[in-house]
Amino acid sequence: MSIKETIITAAIGANGKEATVGGMVAIVGSAMSVFLGGWDITLKLLIYAMIADYATGLLGAVKQKKVDSEVMFWGGVRKGVILLVVGLAVMLDQLMGNDSPVFRTLALYFYIGREGISILENFGHIGVAYPAFFKQIMEQLNERGNQSGKL
Repeated sequence: MSIKETIITAAIGANGKEATVGGMVAIVGSAMSVFLGGWDITLKLLIYAMIADYATGLLGAVKQKKVDSEVMFWGGVRKGVILLVVGLAVMLDQLMGNDSPVFRTLALYFYIGREGISILENFGHIGVAYPAFFKQIMEQLNERGNQSGKL
């Protein structure tokens, strides 16, 4: 196989099936990026935090021997709903005629914070040590959550 053939195969796939799947992934990925207001560092941080939360949550469940497929399913659904809210915030910015993405930014920062808190909770389940002030903050949040009935 020549270098030219190798490059073409790498770019479009070895057969029509690979090219079709690659094209569909590109189309869906591009549409999601537009729906979510562009692929910037804030969205990347949210996506990475969501992945880290899901992974650390799974690890914590494995360690505690409490792996539950229904909990995992609804955790995934929750992540999808977060992305839907971000997409709606993008549309709200467009509706309001905002030149800068005010509602999108608020939604992203809010959910990045929530994911960060969840990751810290998961670290505790796994047994990963973190600074004492994080532990104090988590205990305060837990107390407030218990007082209001929900965190």
